[in-house]
Amino acid sequence: MKIRYLCSLLVLVLLIGIAQPLPTRASTFHYTYTYNIWGVPIPSPDAYRVTAYLLGESLGIGHFHRPQDLFVIGNKIYVADSGNNRVVVIVANEDGTHEVAQVIEHAMLDGAPTTFNFPSGIFVSDWGDIWLSDTDNHRILHVDSYWNVITEIGRPERSQLLPTDDFLPSKLVVDFTGRLFVQVIHVNRGLMEFDRYGEFAVYMGAAPVHVSVIDQFWRRIATQEQRERRQIFIPTEYNSVSIDSEGFLFVTNTNDNVDSVRRLNAMGDDVLIRNGLFYIEGDVVYGDAAGIDGPSQLIDIAPLPNETFIAFDRVRGRLFAYDFQGNLLFVFGGRGAREGFFMEPTAIDNMGYTLFALCAGNNTITRFDLTEYGLAINRGLELYRRGLYEESVFYWQEVLRMNGNFGMAYVGMARAMLRQGYYRDAMRYFRLENDRIGYGRAFGFFRRQWMEDNFWIFALAVGVLVIVPPVVKKVLHVRREIYES
Repeated sequence: MKIRYLCSLLVLVLLIGIAQPLPTRASTFHYTYTYNIWGVPIPSPDAYRVTAYLLGESLGIGHFHRPQDLFVIGNKIYVADSGNNRVVVIVANEDGTHEVAQVIEHAMLDGAPTTFNFPSGIFVSDWGDIWLSDTDNHRILHVDSYWNVITEIGRPERSQLLPTDDFLPSKLVVDFTGRLFVQVIHVNRGLMEFDRYGEFAVYMGAAPVHVSVIDQFWRRIATQEQRERRQIFIPTEYNSVSIDSEGFLFVTNTNDNVDSVRRLNAMGDDVLIRNGLFYIEGDVVYGDAAGIDGPSQLIDIAPLPNETFIAFDRVRGRLFAYDFQGNLLFVFGGRGAREGFFMEPTAIDNMGYTLFALCAGNNTITRFDLTEYGLAINRGLELYRRGLYEESVFYWQEVLRMNGNFGMAYVGMARAMLRQGYYRDAMRYFRLENDRIGYGRAFGFFRRQWMEDNFWIFALAVGVLVIVPPVVKKVLHVRREIYES
């Protein structure tokens, strides 16, 4: 009877336990990931978080309409609100709030107002001058801080310079000497360079065309008629240009046969370092769903103070962070109509390490600030770049504490150990990330150091081999003479 009672009680307890709802836990949505050494995407802690979501209506100026560009200088954000034919200046306050400082709908040209027509590019210099691509008016306006026109730049007088009759300037930057570099729509010869007086100088940095070996072979054996029918390989136009603190130009291109990102020096040569495990082209692997297909199309670059840079993907609305060696650090963002996601990305710029991303589909500006995890990554990279290798180790250890799957932290530790002469430790960290090139380099230094530290062993061995045999031979000879005498 007692056994039956205990069994019934046990069954009742189990049934009550099953009937109880499972405890719920608030889910945190993480949209940050990176790739491991096999090219498999793995989730990671958020390196950036959304701290502000700026709408024209919430700023009191009415909705933005298809904004195409923004430029950040100091604590001001200049927005080319293209569809509304205006420029909006927003101030970012220290308390994290934002307010509109100016709304400019025209400039003053020869004492009379001149309105904008779909302005799609803007640049502000350190000395306060502003350059605006007034695209559908086929001109570039160089104005002072009061929006008085200094120079109006139109189509170059030599008509053969442009492949079409329309001069459609878009994104533009100015270097510290006053040279103007413009990405012009339908121009595939590179950037158009103008001098400080607005005179056209030269095309620079045209994207090289990569032709496969097979295409070169068939072109050589093809007849003239077959060559005329074959696809023509010509340079493609850039879709953005930005400038870093050292005066190098970052340009992007969405053509499959051209590098997605290039970093141009004053001669137009590409000097971008590509030592990363994966090529600088966005997603390593990608799927095709919900009407979104094809590889990433990087359409703008934000160079950060520690020589890392953020690339903006137009296809899936993602942001890709790369370090100064071309290593992919993390990916975040996505496609959608909510905070941190984008429908039609158009531009990105930074205020220090804070990012401002512009979306023409959602008509919004999204502000991203570093998390503790992202701050540790950038701080480690910054210290390493400055040669403070021992100090950078602390931040890499912090990164690994928060994310043991972050391979670049192992590489950062290995680099720091290598620079400090701890070659065995560097080999261990390189091996953890399967970095064969780094491991081989560390092993070479370790082998040389071991040889230097243990040279006396080889010297002693050589000495023994050289000296002992003659001595033994001499001793034996003397003993033989003694016995024979």
